[in-house]
Amino acid sequence: MPDAVIMADTGDELPATLRHFDYLEGEITRRTNGQVKVLRVSKGERLSDSIRRRAAGGNGVRRDGTPNRFVSAPFFTENGGQGRRQCTREYKIEPLERMQRELLGYKSRQRIPPGSAEVWIGISTDEVVRAGAAFTRWTVNRYPLLEMRMSRGDCIEWLKRHGYPVPPKSACIFCPYRTNAEWRWLRDNDPDSFADAVEIDRLIRDTPGKKHREFLHADRVPLGDVDLSTAEERGQGSFLNECEGFCGL
Repeated sequence: MPDAVIMADTGDELPATLRHFDYLEGEITRRTNGQVKVLRVSKGERLSDSIRRRAAGGNGVRRDGTPNRFVSAPFFTENGGQGRRQCTREYKIEPLERMQRELLGYKSRQRIPPGSAEVWIGISTDEVVRAGAAFTRWTVNRYPLLEMRMSRGDCIEWLKRHGYPVPPKSACIFCPYRTNAEWRWLRDNDPDSFADAVEIDRLIRDTPGKKHREFLHADRVPLGDVDLSTAEERGQGSFLNECEGFCGL
């Protein structure tokens, strides 16, 4: 049994994701009689706040007086590229590592013996390319779902079979890696969050000093103008609905 479950809250997660973690926290605490700690960590500032501040003309300073550094995200640029993906490292990995240090009883920059912590990460076979060695020598990464050869579909079936709710996809409200189906779901099921994403999409282009304009959508047009309709809604029909099962005959 693990000693702790740690969630890195970016501050820009979907409300549905936070509600699900609230549920998990209650379940874990109840089923382990509080033996497993459930912890939430954060960078201390939302990336969306940083984007808004920079769009307003400045980065500002932290509480300790040092200047805030803008963290880039992989937004799509009008020249066909993408921004650097610093957000995962600074809003997820670093807060997690700080908490791991604290749980092990070590202060910042204090040397930790190699292999002091084993970290379980829930990457499934669908995204095996994301699995890798730990960034730090004192942690050893394990991937239980890969060890059990479980895909995302396998996980969903396991949850249903055991009476657990299927969690929503976890991603920042304005994550540029969303598919059209995911943007459409957000628009139809969480209009407030979709409106926030549209605002962020506008602000990353209004930010002064950018070499290239940036967009949340891969089509590199304003998110509010993207055609998110399905093929059926565009009158193209569906091959699956028309197929009579005679392929190859």
